[in-house]
Amino acid sequence: MVDAARGADRGRPVLWAGLEATVSRAGDLHLDQLALSGCAARSGDMDRLADLGIRGVRLPVLWERTAPHRPPDWAWSDHALARLEARGVDAIVGLVHHGGGPAPIHLLDPAFVSGLVSFARSVAERYPQVQAYTPVNEPLTTARFSALYGVWHPHARDPRSWWTALKHQLMATVLSMDAIREVQPAAQLVQTEDLGRVFSTPALQDQAAFENERRWLSFDLLLGRVDDRHPMYRYLLSVGATEEDLRWFVERPCPPDLLGLNVYVTSERFLDEHLDRYPERTHGGNHRQRYADVEAVRVMGARHGGPGARLIEAHERYGLPMAITEVQLHCTREEQMRWLHGAWQGAVAAHAAGADVRAVTVWAAYGAFEWHSLLTRRDGHYESGLFDIRGACPRPTAMARLAQALAHGTPVPVLARGVGWWARPERLLYTPAGPVEGEEPTGPPLLVLGRGPLTGPLRRACDVRGLRHTHLPRWTPQSLAQAVRPERPWAAALCTSAVSIRAARQVAALCAVLKIPLLVFSSPLVFAGTPGHTWTETDTPVPSTRRGQQLLRVERLTQQLCPDTLIVRAGPTPEAVMTSRQSDDAVMVTPVRREDLIRCALDVLVDGETGVWHLAEDTVMLPFTDDGERGAWSFSLGTVRGQLLGNPYGNLPHLRDPAEVALV
Repeated sequence: MVDAARGADRGRPVLWAGLEATVSRAGDLHLDQLALSGCAARSGDMDRLADLGIRGVRLPVLWERTAPHRPPDWAWSDHALARLEARGVDAIVGLVHHGGGPAPIHLLDPAFVSGLVSFARSVAERYPQVQAYTPVNEPLTTARFSALYGVWHPHARDPRSWWTALKHQLMATVLSMDAIREVQPAAQLVQTEDLGRVFSTPALQDQAAFENERRWLSFDLLLGRVDDRHPMYRYLLSVGATEEDLRWFVERPCPPDLLGLNVYVTSERFLDEHLDRYPERTHGGNHRQRYADVEAVRVMGARHGGPGARLIEAHERYGLPMAITEVQLHCTREEQMRWLHGAWQGAVAAHAAGADVRAVTVWAAYGAFEWHSLLTRRDGHYESGLFDIRGACPRPTAMARLAQALAHGTPVPVLARGVGWWARPERLLYTPAGPVEGEEPTGPPLLVLGRGPLTGPLRRACDVRGLRHTHLPRWTPQSLAQAVRPERPWAAALCTSAVSIRAARQVAALCAVLKIPLLVFSSPLVFAGTPGHTWTETDTPVPSTRRGQQLLRVERLTQQLCPDTLIVRAGPTPEAVMTSRQSDDAVMVTPVRREDLIRCALDVLVDGETGVWHLAEDTVMLPFTDDGERGAWSFSLGTVRGQLLGNPYGNLPHLRDPAEVALV
């Protein structure tokens, strides 16, 4: 078995990482995740993962990218595998990831099978040192979205096509492993699948039972278990499978050496026949009943499981070695950390209960694009992972610090131990099914100081994100000391728009003593208003107004007294732009929504960043002046750090309209 076995022998799983690598086709839209994230062009990505203590990497050597034409291009995989081998990190090589092979091949084409088998043999011959393979990632999930729901190519929408797509992927898996083992007899199959459970009202128990049995099909077919006694046998015959098809898998079992379970917070579903309780977009049904299909976490009053529970289920059904092969949440930074930490705790608990859990995989190490729309649009929507790739080079986020702690068995960051939104009462968007269970936010508070225009939005954001906070509108040295006496805050935020030098000195000195970071909000007024100029963090401030001079003094004083100071500069709000006195001259401004500013500033603060950061939206040209200080805003803010605003999160518990929640 791959290196994960040694982690299990020590009494706990080891940490893996994965690269989001889907090469998708949706209509005329083709998306290549490795190209979008820059992984295909960077040389240091594998070393960055190894530096964190990652023991295994799910590495995509994809058929579509490597061999769309002859001869194959091995340059990227040559380098990546060489670096992993040099660093002592295992590679779990994937060949197809939610794809259908190079065009014009697709999942309903029998050529998919022969083509993937040929490619698998060439990969094994090129890399005989590789011992773990995932020929096809999540075959059942891919078959559903490509051939039952019509989301991805070839956009079929019927059960017969679904079975054909599933059959081709699993036949290709069996025969690919045969081809690989002709070269590397010790090669292991790491088979992944989404294993989200379905819950329901009593009236829909049969439908839920059907879907909960169907989710095991990839594993059951590979294990040769789908014979005439299997619960899905007659259903498969009814949707186009032949007895010969099913006998093929029984006679050619290819048992996975390791089951890879992927469990997402929104892949756990709830079915309810009361359609009036849910938005129309959630309505669906079978040939007998109409029902809504929604995220279980949004409606079930009781806790319903998660990764740990799914591991126990799989252990009881198969008793095979397992790993959680994707742990990912697109949300605020501390919620990402809480989800990973919770998955890790679930894996450790399942291992202690007797399940052979080998690893937990941090997914989308360098982020992912466009999954908010299931890869059906190109909006530039990015979600970061261990690293944020929007700057000149990948920037480690707080997730990287958490991963490093998990990998080495050291204490995890304090915010990772908080209560995630999926466990708090406000997770519920619909009429609760059953008594409501929930936990309140825990952990040290954020000390919020001042009474400026950002104070209210910051406090509301903390409430939404499960971050406890203490607010001091005004303070003295005595009141500051009293505020931190009950429990030490994890950080402080200076929000007042007219802070005095004395007050700033008091706050910075306290943060230095407590050794906690300080967030200070500033503005572009620290620059002179040169028309048409874009100012970045590397430019030297030269304020031309009294307010700008005061802000710059506060910036420099707090950084001098507290090395862990984060200065966030941002332009005016759109409301401020629109309500300001109009002038005859058009000037450049960089407006920013307060909610976006607060959200991004908190993420960067949680990441442990310091120094000066510009957080900006796109620049616009508007007639504008600022309260008589002519020209103060007549320029735009830019950034060299790559952290731009305007990238909304999809998994927040406070959305006013349930229709706003994305089914991802």
